[in-house]
Amino acid sequence: MNVPHSSIETMAKLALITGASSGIGKATAEAFAALGINLILCGRRIERLEEVKANLSSKVEVHLLTFDVRNNEDVVAALNSLPPSLKEVDILINNAGNAHGMSSIQEGDLADWDAMIDGNVKGLLYVSKVVMPWMIARKSGHIVNLSSIAGKQTYPNGAVYCASKAAVESISEGMRLDLNPHGIKVTNVAPGAVETEFSMVRFKGDENRSQSVYQGYEALKAEDIADIIAFTVTRPPHVVMADILILPTAQASPYVLKRT
Repeated sequence: MNVPHSSIETMAKLALITGASSGIGKATAEAFAALGINLILCGRRIERLEEVKANLSSKVEVHLLTFDVRNNEDVVAALNSLPPSLKEVDILINNAGNAHGMSSIQEGDLADWDAMIDGNVKGLLYVSKVVMPWMIARKSGHIVNLSSIAGKQTYPNGAVYCASKAAVESISEGMRLDLNPHGIKVTNVAPGAVETEFSMVRFKGDENRSQSVYQGYEALKAEDIADIIAFTVTRPPHVVMADILILPTAQASPYVLKRT
């Protein structure tokens, strides 16, 4: 990705990324490192985080935090353990989230519902609640929330997942309104079909069913979304890309795909 030189000169220097051990979070960490942005990488799987750190430490400073965004006490303890210099976060990427199961609303599993609402909605709020005051104190910052096309259009057998991502859309808009007086940018990024571990988690390790989601067309890659995020956070101070929907060419809606 080519970022205009004038934008690079004014871009932020420290980013905190949740869900950084794989998928879009990991790809975003790699894109940021290429731009010289120092990193605080957060996730549940320390082994994977260590691998990401090993690959990027030659380019930028990388700090790791392990916690589950669904547990507020762990979120608060982990983030507050950072030294003052690492609380000067310029970019927050709220990427951690999940999809669990795909069933009709009447047949939904309560554990799946809790996992999605706790991770996609409450987890985003828990992390933001700690980081926003740091940005407010400095009168600057940029928050990027990962929503989904599912947050814009509900599809069959996905009511709770879609609802959780619609909540991210509303929270992003609310953040933009409430943080506007403090000079903080807020961006909502809504990907369409992206080939990551997403479907493996949703279908609880069923590899055949997971792979079928991406058959017959070229899905987005995690790097495609990371590229857009990197472009977004390197815009000049007076520019904010507020809401971005990203689809593979073959996709027209959550359930309309041109397959070969």
